[in-house]
Amino acid sequence: MQDTLEPLIDKALRGRPRLLEFYLREQSHLPGPRANLALAYDLAHLLALHLSNDQPAVETLLTYLLSTEREDVQSNTPAEFTVLCGLIALGACAAVRPDWRAWALALLEERALSPCWRIREGVVMAYQQLLPAASAETLAQLSRLAAEGLLLHQRAAVAALAEPSLLLEHRFVTAALSIHRQVLERLHRLTLADRHQAAFRSLRQTLGYSLSVVTAAAPEDGFALMQICASWNDKDIAWILRENLKKKRLARFSEQAEALARLLQS
Repeated sequence: MQDTLEPLIDKALRGRPRLLEFYLREQSHLPGPRANLALAYDLAHLLALHLSNDQPAVETLLTYLLSTEREDVQSNTPAEFTVLCGLIALGACAAVRPDWRAWALALLEERALSPCWRIREGVVMAYQQLLPAASAETLAQLSRLAAEGLLLHQRAAVAALAEPSLLLEHRFVTAALSIHRQVLERLHRLTLADRHQAAFRSLRQTLGYSLSVVTAAAPEDGFALMQICASWNDKDIAWILRENLKKKRLARFSEQAEALARLLQS
């Protein structure tokens, strides 16, 4: 794949981005159930490598890929894939270019509200590119979005930290637990009208798996948080907890899982 991609990137950096765009669209696997994420990550890696020699050209190309004004981007389309590629690449590039981080974080906060779900996933993947290299500023933004952001901002915050490879580090485990607690507490306070929003359903669905990822990394604190949530007698939060208990990653914690299941039945 890289043998084909590299010459197309070279042409794009010399002012001919359409050839690269056509290739990304053709290889996107969209419409379909799974986008070609391997291609997206290859592109991100190669563009980050080009930064040392072609920084202005990389910036121009990323701006081109991230543009949604050239056409009305719809979900599950090749056009959506090009934006997703641009988001992941921006995260990878900002990870090695500190002076790009303000641009990246501002754009990710904006695109977290996209109506296209794969663009929202691209935001999450971009945050995950940034977190190891720029943990302080990225965690600060994710914490702010969890505490003050809209429903889709909160969704981005919990999803960004629901990544097992990140949760090998204590700082990310601590942040993930805190952010999940904040978001769950805010969800519990939502009115019935708020819970009819599509954004709420997206957040609830994400929490239906993300909490188990964090709990698998920190079982004592994770199950303690879930037990607190179970005591709220909130039907949406109970659904979230039951969904997480179905995940195989929690199977090895059978005693804690059974105790939580009993609490949900009471």
